[in-house]
Amino acid sequence: MPQLNNRVVITGLGAVTSIGIGHKAFFDNLTAGKSGISLIEGLDTSAYTTRIGSQIKNFDAGQFMDKKEARKLVRFIQFAIAGAKLAVEDAKLKIDESNACDVGVLVGSGIGGIDFFEEQVVILKNKGPSRISPFAVPYMICNMAAGMVSIHLGIKGPNSCVATACATGTHSIGDAYRILQRGDAKAMVAGGSEAPITPLGLGAFCAARALSTNNNNPEKASRPFEKNRDGFVMGEGAGIVVLETLDHALSRGANIYAEVVGYGMSGDAFHMTAPAPNGEGASRAINLALKDAGLNCEDIDYVNAHGTSTELNDKYETMAIKKSFGERAKKLLISSNKSMIGHLLGAAGAIELIATSLTIKNGIVPPTINHDEADPECDLNYVPNHSIKADIKAAISNSFGFGGHNAVLAIKKYEA
Repeated sequence: MPQLNNRVVITGLGAVTSIGIGHKAFFDNLTAGKSGISLIEGLDTSAYTTRIGSQIKNFDAGQFMDKKEARKLVRFIQFAIAGAKLAVEDAKLKIDESNACDVGVLVGSGIGGIDFFEEQVVILKNKGPSRISPFAVPYMICNMAAGMVSIHLGIKGPNSCVATACATGTHSIGDAYRILQRGDAKAMVAGGSEAPITPLGLGAFCAARALSTNNNNPEKASRPFEKNRDGFVMGEGAGIVVLETLDHALSRGANIYAEVVGYGMSGDAFHMTAPAPNGEGASRAINLALKDAGLNCEDIDYVNAHGTSTELNDKYETMAIKKSFGERAKKLLISSNKSMIGHLLGAAGAIELIATSLTIKNGIVPPTINHDEADPECDLNYVPNHSIKADIKAAISNSFGFGGHNAVLAIKKYEA
């Protein structure tokens, strides 16, 4: 059995979101309570029950790659490359032939190139199979984000992809953490990327009745843990981090945001889309992360919640936190970034870990906005509407996905 001896730290952050590109702009707007949710642009939504989303409206892929190549690549791959380059630049990690095999990539996506898939189906139907693009397969498959990140950055170490719906980003970073713990790499570029706001993507979630229909007030639509919540809001973007073994980070004088200390995952074995009753599966993942970290309930100060703004998730996540933390649950600071950036599906857990890392580093807890009327079944401290200053020594970040996938990461303030 491999020995998990290496300590692992977070040294680079790459955020691509509707409220900011780059981790500083993202976190500044997150702590200010700014919403990135608005009426969807670039798509005729008149026939849809939901017409709102969290879109990135100022994204220029040409800033991160050759403009000609940028025009060809699909959106979720563009986001992944941008996030990875931002993270590596932030980490000041130089990758060349001397260390390329010591650095790995683990970037996932819940849906992948759904936009290109839709376009090719129309071409197949209207023009026949001979007109299908030769890039159809590589642009659709989820793992191409990881593949293109490795190509663009010259990374030759471990390379993989996770696809566990809305738990993807957290699983990706957790699995990268394990790779570093056991010594199979010295640094990993890890996270998730998603671009799901397409005719089929939007229509499918509308059909599932999972989305908010508060079309007249987009910025108020995502209301995690609030009594009047009516569904989640789709978002797009990427969250990518650079993880390193502590020895490697110290050897090059890297800036350390936080230390990753625990990873827990579980399966509900219950339902395709609904979470297990009473948050049973989520609670087990939390407990496993705490056990892996060697932390007690009293050690945790903050929970970055999955907090989707759906009826069952918010209720059962609250129950899971109570089940795992007992009386400590009432003292925890809890917030949902999705109240501002919507639900980034496969990228959600990764961008939320970035937020959690910055919460620890900066001592500022982002709020859960739109929390106007408390739900009696969601009765913990969700940091309503305004950020607060707090010394956060340790935190967890929760992610739960369709299929009953649960993933939790525990991180803490770095101490030598």
